[in-house]
Amino acid sequence: MTDHDALLSIDRATVLRENRRLLDALSLAIAPGQHTAILGPNGSGKSTLVKLIERRIYPLVHDDGSAVVRIFGRDRWNVTELRSLLGVVSSDLRREFEASNEQALNAVLSGFFASMTLGLDHIVDDAMRRQAMDALVRVGAAHLAERDVSTLSTGEARRVLIARALVHRPRALLLDEPCAGLDPGTRRRFLDLLSELAREGTTLVLVTHHVEEIVPEIDHVVMLRDGRLFDQGPKERLLADSHLSELFGWPVEVERGNGFYGARLR
Repeated sequence: MTDHDALLSIDRATVLRENRRLLDALSLAIAPGQHTAILGPNGSGKSTLVKLIERRIYPLVHDDGSAVVRIFGRDRWNVTELRSLLGVVSSDLRREFEASNEQALNAVLSGFFASMTLGLDHIVDDAMRRQAMDALVRVGAAHLAERDVSTLSTGEARRVLIARALVHRPRALLLDEPCAGLDPGTRRRFLDLLSELAREGTTLVLVTHHVEEIVPEIDHVVMLRDGRLFDQGPKERLLADSHLSELFGWPVEVERGNGFYGARLR
């Protein structure tokens, strides 16, 4: 797989903040259709990586001018155009979204314009409205269309946010800790939705530090620690006692059942 074939290609990405390396010469590649979990403890660089992919922050430039980040083979993107191929549900976006007073349908429609609300300059046509309703139907949230986002439960708001990410029918979804704040039952229903999207052909890139959130369809794992690539490879090899214990710096015992993994401290 070349950089131009990859869904995501990162070449020696370094991100500095106050002289601290949040990412330290990080390189990785994810192929189209390769459902991937990016796993690591707090402070490993996961959120920084998400912001890098989102174009919220930028890495140091290579001396030779070569591209550091390519998404679908390109290193230059208009954000609105990028969102048509890569839907994003990040922690920053989630906080902004769940605090809004926008009607759920309008919040989904705002995804067409890479904004959080519909502005006076945003022209919505009938085709967009159909796509927005189709996206709400797809995530089981059509009944929420006329509700204000601020009145929704955490689980309901998360479904609407996924619909917003899906409104363009993107090739891939980047999900940053999407289950944060969900109770166990709602989390399982949400994970079932992600499994369904994966089976329908949407590539999942799931960023988490919870092994139990890695749905069965995800077969590739990328491990980060201290802003560096710790390891990457098949789920069966990496989600093992020894690997997880070393990654998290604590003795971990792995359990497996019904396609899911679990980890508990020894």
